[in-house]
Amino acid sequence: MHNYVPPYTISDKMLKLVSDISEKVGSMNSHKELESRPRLRRNNRIRSIHSSLKIEANSLSLSEVRNVINGHLVLGDQIEIQEVKNAYEAYKKIPEINPTSIDDLKKLHGIMTDHTINESGIFRTGEEGVFSGDECIFIAPPSHMVSELMNDLFSWVKKNEEVVHPLILSAVFHYEFVFIHPFADGNGRIARLWHTVFLYRWRSVFEYIPLESQIEKYQAEYYDAIAKSHVNGNSDVFIEFMLEMIDQILDEVISQIRKSNADTTEYIKRMLDVMEFDVPYTSNAIMAALGLKSKETLRKNYINPAMELGVIRMTLPDKPNSRNQRYIKQ
Repeated sequence: MHNYVPPYTISDKMLKLVSDISEKVGSMNSHKELESRPRLRRNNRIRSIHSSLKIEANSLSLSEVRNVINGHLVLGDQIEIQEVKNAYEAYKKIPEINPTSIDDLKKLHGIMTDHTINESGIFRTGEEGVFSGDECIFIAPPSHMVSELMNDLFSWVKKNEEVVHPLILSAVFHYEFVFIHPFADGNGRIARLWHTVFLYRWRSVFEYIPLESQIEKYQAEYYDAIAKSHVNGNSDVFIEFMLEMIDQILDEVISQIRKSNADTTEYIKRMLDVMEFDVPYTSNAIMAALGLKSKETLRKNYINPAMELGVIRMTLPDKPNSRNQRYIKQ
């Protein structure tokens, strides 16, 4: 086994981002902000799954992914539906995974790709390329080199997990993993999940931070950072990109928490408790969930004050009285 050391250099920008992220996570942990919000945690988990699959061209919408996870009937491509079920099971394993174990990696890949590909839970036997859409960014190393390259990478991780900051180590691993592309399919999904596993081992709050949704927003930049790192021969650009994504998604989650901590009335709190994030609700559906009979009461005590606080929004803001109006918790 070689003493492989992934090429990267710590920059001032990286150090600043690590410091900022650590401060934000420390604040969240000290107040156990996500532990008391099961709906927010579940919503973020669903967002993670939807976004990671969407990056890999799964066409199911967020609401369809939610319905699959909730056990509801969804009409669609059966492979895509199976991918959602697999991802949900895989993400539930985050607390159990040893990120320095190749056996755990293969087991998780087996869960992630169950009943969707032939080479599930084993390293690839064919040749692969890394693609952004239809564009090939680079050709992965030959299949006969995969086992040795993965052993070298995991050996480096084991030697450095107590030395290199997890925010840096996770990004280095992510890039190196994508470069090796050890599986026939599902490499991106596993790379992003493994990144979260490293972060979870550092701070448990990351189990429910939807990092994948931030990457999906900047998907082109994600692949561009991979391509630039490949050309440069080191992962510096990719590390900085991933740190920026983590910093930004933490800002979003902290904003969610602050909104739910706002000086809301008991009426608004009751309404928010019966609504899930990003799901459109009719006024009748909200009334039924709250046990109300008067639309005027709903508007006066619930909808209007919640709109003023910015904790819900209309799907048709220009047509407040439309029959097609829906309300979304945000």
